[in-house]
Amino acid sequence: MLPVNRTIASLLILALVAAAPAWAQFSKPELAVKYRKSALFLMGNHMQRIKAELDVSKPDLAVVRSSAALLDQLKALPYDAFLPGTGDIEDSAAKPEVWTDAERFKKLAAQMQDRVAELDAAARAGDVPAIRKAFEETGKACKSCHDDFRRKK
Repeated sequence: MLPVNRTIASLLILALVAAAPAWAQFSKPELAVKYRKSALFLMGNHMQRIKAELDVSKPDLAVVRSSAALLDQLKALPYDAFLPGTGDIEDSAAKPEVWTDAERFKKLAAQMQDRVAELDAAARAGDVPAIRKAFEETGKACKSCHDDFRRKK
């Protein structure tokens, strides 16, 4: 069943990516916030899925590979939706620093994307110690951005 789920997820992601140019000018700021939150939600869930596997002595590498591959496909999606004026939306967790320190925000986003690519490569290779290390580094990259640019819940 895993290949079918991965195929469906891949098709969904491809549809989102193909539609991204049409969404580049979100019709409402609320839609930009919803879009980026959805992408980040999926990324968080797949990080949790990998963590659950790495917490056991013998991780299911198919699950890890699937989630790492999806993370790699999702890693750039949220950033087109961090538009000026969307930090004021009630449902946004973005701090004003996303826009006032945009250069650092973009740098941390790029670092996270690099760590996700490394996690995906380690997962494809199937080396569990390398996967654990890459997962740890990906988590650190996520946290560094959250610490500086995300409001506490």
